[in-house]
Amino acid sequence: MIRWSLALCLAVLVGFVTPVFAATSELDGPSVLRGGDVGVGRQMPDAAFTTLYGQQMHLSDLLKGKGLVVAMTSITCPVSKRYAATLARLHKELAAKEISLLLVNPFSSENSELVAAFIKENALTAPYVNDLDKSLAFALRASSTTEALLLDPNRTLIYRGAIDDQYGLGYHLEAPRKQFLRDAIEALLAGRLPLLNATEAPGCELDLPAEPRLAGADVTYHRDITRILQQNCLRCHREKGIAPFAFDDFESVNERAKTIRRVVEWGHMPPWFAAPVPEGQENPWANDRSLSARDKADLLAWVSSTDRPLGDPADAPKNVQFPDDWSIAKPDLILQLPKAFAIKAEGTMPYQVAVLETGLTRDEWVTAYEILPTQRDVVHHVIVQVLEKGASVKKLGDAAASFWAAYVPGNGGRMYPQGFARRLPAGARLVFQIHYTPNGHPVQEQMRIGLVFAKTPPQYEIKAVGIPKKNLNIPPGEASHSETTEKEVPLDLNVTSLMAHMHVRGKAFKYEVIHTDGHTETLLDIPHYDFNWQLSYDYKQPKFVPKGSRIRVTGVFDNSAANKANPDPNKRVHWGEQTFDEMLIGYLEIAASVQTSH
Repeated sequence: MIRWSLALCLAVLVGFVTPVFAATSELDGPSVLRGGDVGVGRQMPDAAFTTLYGQQMHLSDLLKGKGLVVAMTSITCPVSKRYAATLARLHKELAAKEISLLLVNPFSSENSELVAAFIKENALTAPYVNDLDKSLAFALRASSTTEALLLDPNRTLIYRGAIDDQYGLGYHLEAPRKQFLRDAIEALLAGRLPLLNATEAPGCELDLPAEPRLAGADVTYHRDITRILQQNCLRCHREKGIAPFAFDDFESVNERAKTIRRVVEWGHMPPWFAAPVPEGQENPWANDRSLSARDKADLLAWVSSTDRPLGDPADAPKNVQFPDDWSIAKPDLILQLPKAFAIKAEGTMPYQVAVLETGLTRDEWVTAYEILPTQRDVVHHVIVQVLEKGASVKKLGDAAASFWAAYVPGNGGRMYPQGFARRLPAGARLVFQIHYTPNGHPVQEQMRIGLVFAKTPPQYEIKAVGIPKKNLNIPPGEASHSETTEKEVPLDLNVTSLMAHMHVRGKAFKYEVIHTDGHTETLLDIPHYDFNWQLSYDYKQPKFVPKGSRIRVTGVFDNSAANKANPDPNKRVHWGEQTFDEMLIGYLEIAASVQTSH
């Protein structure tokens, strides 16, 4: 295969251009938050309130239909005022979907007469609360005057954050690009969890007292534990899920309480292995799967208690639906390997190669893909590369240097943010390089790939590049052997995602940037690498890495007998494709402007 240098690979991938995003680019807007940090999934209290016109109510009074949106608002906050017309339209849209709307003004300085005039001027017809003592805002843990909260009929918080990205601090768009609240509502009505469940809500911040914490003894299965599991575990631990057992009833959870405690305390579950973000710093990751501090504390308190209280079944959340097939949107194109591979029961197998004709008659932009094996337990990893029309398989580049799609443990697909996509040219073929690992019995495996196409061309093209260290030399018996490689960045880069790849001796992994002034910045630190979960770490906003800096990739390997996964601690280990050999690759996904990337 062709061995490309990083400089040549990057230059070819981005077309010798500098894909720098403007400071006020299309990427500006509300920051994504980790839902568990802001109470998403929890049951909200059935707070009491009095409307502007004297009607005494509870939140449950507005939850007779399919849900409730609580929208914070203000008559003086500039961003809130811009959303008045949106709220007026939203009330009519929600009514058609059997969802209620409640408007809450948390400022005692905004008197009732002025509020009433504002309501009339903007044709606001939803119930309105002039929350003079901020008691309702406190119960809802509201953060700003533009925040919207979506509750299901059981008062489960489904979404919290901005309505959309049209207005904010320092920006004012002609129309929204992202409909955060509407997307969450569609998920609620479909019985699913929203893909994005929390954002910041740019507006006037609220200064409320700290939230009181429940004592561990107050945590119950029906009210608290079911919601924590639903938000963080059931995508895999459910009937027909990929996990070995389900967590969809009390008996199954109670019987595995000690297992849950162990994997949560060790940080193995939910699978997320990046080092914790230091307190006070913004979490840069859009797909952080780790438990929030509150969820972790409550879950551990319950599984460690002697009685594991059930609580009231009426407090349980509504069941949610998870896909049995594709976890991405319904694919526009599904391709399957032309024939099944026979996987033997024991031993090892060389890499298998399959070529799929796409049949595309025009270029397509792929906004999401997913690789679905028919026998997950024998598929170690898959690298997919694209062959342009007329190209020979012999002209494929090195898979360690670049790939178009990939399947690794814990990461079988990608969904790109709005405005980002991968190009799939007309007449292209997809070449699958598949690493099968026999698992005790012979099976036939014939995986599929599903592709979702953009309706319009994106603004940015996603491409991937790998930084491999191939001259590995890991001594026998060594418990913490480091291998490092550095590459100079030949042009300005915007990195959208990072992924680490090692085999079973992998112990830790780190990405660093050495800037031209000499200072070193850590991009990603994985102190406890897990071969079984090779995740992508996706940035909320692309990380700018300037030309002339150097990217350093460091892997730490445990080749000792203490590593229970080590196939042979007496072996000196080098680069190799099989699991009993080793690899060290740092993959980066980068974004380039479509107008200049070809």
